[in-house]
Amino acid sequence: MRAKPIATLVRLALTAVLAVYAGRVGAAGFALIEQSASGMGNAFAGASATAEDASTIFFNPAGMTRLPGKQAVLGVHALDPSVKFTNQGSTLAPPAPPVPLTGGNGGDAGQWSYVPNFYLSWEMNESLWLGIGVNSPFGLKTDYAAGWVGRYQALNSELTTVNINPSIAYKVSDKVSLGFGLSAQKADATLSKAIDFGLFLGAPQTSDGSQELSASDWGYGFNLGALFQISPDMRIGVAYRSRIKYTLSGTSSFAGVPGPLSGILSFQNSNATADLTVPDIASLSVLQTFGDKWEMMGDITWTQWTVFNQLVVNFANGAPSNVTQEHWQNAWRFSLGLNYKPSEMWKLRTGIAWDQTPVPNSTLRTARVPDNSRTWLAVGASWYFTKGASLDFGYAHLFVPSTSINHTEPASGTLIGSYDNSVNIISLQVAYSF
Repeated sequence: MRAKPIATLVRLALTAVLAVYAGRVGAAGFALIEQSASGMGNAFAGASATAEDASTIFFNPAGMTRLPGKQAVLGVHALDPSVKFTNQGSTLAPPAPPVPLTGGNGGDAGQWSYVPNFYLSWEMNESLWLGIGVNSPFGLKTDYAAGWVGRYQALNSELTTVNINPSIAYKVSDKVSLGFGLSAQKADATLSKAIDFGLFLGAPQTSDGSQELSASDWGYGFNLGALFQISPDMRIGVAYRSRIKYTLSGTSSFAGVPGPLSGILSFQNSNATADLTVPDIASLSVLQTFGDKWEMMGDITWTQWTVFNQLVVNFANGAPSNVTQEHWQNAWRFSLGLNYKPSEMWKLRTGIAWDQTPVPNSTLRTARVPDNSRTWLAVGASWYFTKGASLDFGYAHLFVPSTSINHTEPASGTLIGSYDNSVNIISLQVAYSF
C-alpha cells in the first residue's frame, strides 16, 4: 500500500476519534485502561503479552512483531458509571460556626460516555514494524446537581486527554522483540464549584455564586516494551509508560458575585495556571497456551500515583493560590484471564481483576474523584468473520465497595458521608488486516 492511502486512513481515523472523544474514569484514580475491546473481555489480563491485534501499540509496542502485514483497529468503549452520595452530617466549617450544610445528595454524578481508540501497525520488513495509536490514557467526569450539599467543594469536574502515539518495534530474534513509542498528549480540564458568598457577608448559605476553572496544555512522554517467547506455549511481556507533565493554562471565572465583594481579588476573573503530572505505569504480563483451544493469562501493573501530591491553581491577578491536598499513593492492579477457542471463527473470553485505589483515606478523598478500589468481572468474544478481519466484543462490571468521605476545604465546609459507586463498560472493536 502506498504512503498516501496510509496517511489518509490515519487522518480519517484520527478525525473520527477526536470527534466522539469523551474521557471518563474506568480504572482506579483517573486512569483509563479501556484501550482494547479484545483486552476488555479478559479484564486486560496479559495485556502486555497477548499482542493479538494492533492495540498492542498502547500496552506493549514490541507486540507489533507478531502482526504480519498491515492491520488497522478501530474501537469504542461505552462507560456507564454510577456515583451516588449519601449525606451523613456535612457541616459548614470555620470561618463560620460548624452548622449543617443544606442541599440534596447531588443525584447520580456519573453518566454515559464514550472512549474511542485507533491503531495502525505496518510490517516494513521481517525485522521492523511501524505503528501509530490514538487513544485516551486518562480522563474523569463527575457532575453533581446544582444545590447539592457538597456544592462548595465540587459541581462539575472533567479531565479529557487525547494521546497520539507513533511507535516502532524491532524483532531481535524469534524469541525477543523490542518496542518504543513517543506520546504527544493533549489535556483539557474544567472544574467548577459553588461559592458561598453569603459566608463572607455574615449570612452563610444565603447567597451562592459559582467559579469555573478551564485550562489545557500539551505534554510529551514515551513508552517502551519487550516481548519474550519463553517457549512455544509461553510468552512474557514487560512494558513501561512514562509520566507526562503539564502546565495547564486557562481562565478562572466567577458568576453571581455580590456588589460588596466585587473588589476582592479572590472573586475576580483572571487567567490561571495549574501543574498536573500523570503517572508512570509499569506492567508484567504472561500468556500460557494449552493445546489449540485454551489460553491463560495474567498481569501485574504498577502506577506511580505519588506524582499527584496536590493540585495548586495559581491566578495571574495576584489572588491567593487555590490548593487541594491529594497525597495519592502508588497503586497495584492484578488480573487473570482465560480464553477458549471452540472453532476457528470464535474465541470466548473471561477475566477478573482487582484495581487498587491511590486515595489513602476518607479525609483526602474528594467529591471530584470519590475513588475506591474496585473488582472487575469481564466477559467477551472475538468473531473472525472473514480472512483478515475480526469483530471483538467485551463487557465488564466494576464492583466498588461503599466509599466514605470526610473531606474539609477552607470556606467550603466538611463533606461527610458515603458513596455507592459502580461501573458498567461495553466495548466493541473491528480489526482489519490488509
